[in-house]
Amino acid sequence: MKIEDIGLSSSMKTQLKVYLQRISSEIGNILDTIDEKECCILSEFEQVHKIFSDLQMTAASYYLNSYLSPYSDCYQDLSTAVQHFSERKHGAIIAVQRENSLRPYMHSGIPVGAKVTYSLLESIFYPGGPLHDGAVLIERNEIVSAGNVLPLSQSSTLSRKLGTRHRAALGLSEVSDALILVVSEETGKVSFAIDGNLYPIRPGGYE
Repeated sequence: MKIEDIGLSSSMKTQLKVYLQRISSEIGNILDTIDEKECCILSEFEQVHKIFSDLQMTAASYYLNSYLSPYSDCYQDLSTAVQHFSERKHGAIIAVQRENSLRPYMHSGIPVGAKVTYSLLESIFYPGGPLHDGAVLIERNEIVSAGNVLPLSQSSTLSRKLGTRHRAALGLSEVSDALILVVSEETGKVSFAIDGNLYPIRPGGYE
């Protein structure tokens, strides 16, 4: 299953329509008044950008939940963990296996073999811990290993602002069908990588 194959629920369609209507209204206001403006209108553009970013994160969070459900029942624990990581700006990278085995792409990992819980994930990625810099591998509802080194993306189009975790998340998504969650320790922003693309999501996820 690809993201393109996942449909929208009626409630999500309603939410997205509200965002789109707000964007349309903001753009309409700009069009109606631009001839009369004699001052900077960057703030109006920033407002449109903010609403669009909120829309994108809301939709991506919904798709993340829909995408994970056929392969794992641990969405709530993952959602809670990444929300805490985001709030505390603790970096993290979590690879969820889908159809293809990810073990050929994992290097130097330490076996864990424990059920996924947000408290265990938080202990693994606690800053300064021996495993916090590597990636966690999840198969179904089990943390198979931690501290894994992933292949970095070799794409020449990536922003130089992307750190090692994001490059590793994209790198694994380019060679497998995995879904990889990544949290920036610099900004606390949460994203997921799939099929060579990176999508920002709202910490706490979609309910």
